[in-house]
Amino acid sequence: MTISKSLLLIAAAASLASPALANSFTNGGFENLTNGPGQLGFNTEATGWTVAPGGYTFVYAPGTIDKAGQTFGEYGDNYMWGPQSGSANGMPATSPSGGNIIAFDGAFQVKPLEQIITGLTVGKVYTVGFNYGFAQQHGFDGDTIQNWTVNFAGQSATTANYNLPNHGFSGWMSASYDFIATNATETLSFVAYGNLPVPPFALLDGVTFSQEVGAVPEPASWAMLLMGFGLVGAAARRRNSTAVTA
Repeated sequence: MTISKSLLLIAAAASLASPALANSFTNGGFENLTNGPGQLGFNTEATGWTVAPGGYTFVYAPGTIDKAGQTFGEYGDNYMWGPQSGSANGMPATSPSGGNIIAFDGAFQVKPLEQIITGLTVGKVYTVGFNYGFAQQHGFDGDTIQNWTVNFAGQSATTANYNLPNHGFSGWMSASYDFIATNATETLSFVAYGNLPVPPFALLDGVTFSQEVGAVPEPASWAMLLMGFGLVGAAARRRNSTAVTA
């Protein structure tokens, strides 16, 4: 067997290496709830996600985030400044994804919103994308400065600070960040920052989690390549040995 033919077999074998396990990420739109809209970790849960007890984080159905009497938490009704609550700040009824919306108080009872993800490939690049915006709790006044931070596999990325005017809404924005998995199981978390004294609420929806194709060869591919190189080396040694004998 010639070396060129061996290399072709190596390439074919590598292409047939078993794919990475499918990761377990779920419910990026926060549509699956145990008890409808409410305060996460208090009177409802979002499937796959956790917020430690005491975290002041809410999930709202479309069209309700600025409407009184819709979403209750441990301190009663909670909603944002918007067209339905007396502020002409342009807040739309839905996010770009059109589904439920997370609202995270970045200055009060701050607990991260987390999901444990399994089935990862060590060394692979994973991209986290999401839609986000910034608002203010109804009944309070003042400007705020806010941002979102994403954490994964010991790495973090933070959106630019947003200066939100009194009773304002930032508009919906989008972001995506790349992270490298260091273990087969990692925790993805979101945490918001907002300055006191007024309740600043960071909004979140449409979270996506995907593997970047071809970022790092998978272990099975490496094994097939090494085996192939061994076969090529053995073939070359046999050919040289034959030539010397002749």
